[in-house]
Amino acid sequence: MNTINPERAVVDSIWRYPVKSMAGEELAACRLTERGLLGDRAYALVEKASNRAASVRTWAASLLNYHVRFVSEPQAGAPAPPVRITLPSGETLTSDQPDIDERLSALLGRTLTVMTTAPEGLKVEFPRGSLGGAHEKDTEMPLAGGALAGTFFDYGTVHLVASSTLEHLQSAYPQGRFDVRRFRPNLVIGLDDEPFIENSWKRRTVTLGDQVVLRVSIPCPRCVNTTLAQADLPLDAGILRTIAQLNRLDVGDFGKLPCVGVYADVVKAGVIRRDDIVRWS
Repeated sequence: MNTINPERAVVDSIWRYPVKSMAGEELAACRLTERGLLGDRAYALVEKASNRAASVRTWAASLLNYHVRFVSEPQAGAPAPPVRITLPSGETLTSDQPDIDERLSALLGRTLTVMTTAPEGLKVEFPRGSLGGAHEKDTEMPLAGGALAGTFFDYGTVHLVASSTLEHLQSAYPQGRFDVRRFRPNLVIGLDDEPFIENSWKRRTVTLGDQVVLRVSIPCPRCVNTTLAQADLPLDAGILRTIAQLNRLDVGDFGKLPCVGVYADVVKAGVIRRDDIVRWS
């Protein structure tokens, strides 16, 4: 078992994604509930006809350039407040305006509905080759297989990535940009350790600060999302290719996939803050 010095492992950054597949926001602090970071993936765009969530890995890559903020900060136990969506054009929409479904459907070329609870059986599509070449045909998977029913997570409730892993990937492919935005984690754990140290965290307990406790479940498979252009980051297939070369892991029923980071469940809720000390057991 790897020993990690808690004096040099800290919460480096905290990220929340108010609308699934849209750009995230970096926070100084956030409350964690059993459903993950308060307000994380509170909304999603759903194509009811196919019962699929809009995903950047298929036909809605432009969603990464839709920037979102809550109109007011979410409160535990209350419905999610509306979000303000800034489009790539600079135009702003709000999730509670009467024509929001029609406006977003027109922009994205699909009939979509803004939802705050995932319908039963909601799926996400992985096109052929989007999982680092691991699949030779299109694949559909149910959302939130490792989270509470009705949520919009791809799998688990909280997603962690180690800074040492991103630094190693950057060294291995220096012409690429392994920016944290490509990986869409909730927590970046800052530590000076071996690359892919997260592989050793499976089934371990992680304590963040003096309140929050997580239990790591499975590695996080990476897909074509990591390669897509967003903001100042260019399209770069070398990002996923590098991950696939360096860290393919057996993810059970999902097969052997390129992985960076891990998913975790919330054991004890509370508030996390940037620079909180991180401990493993």
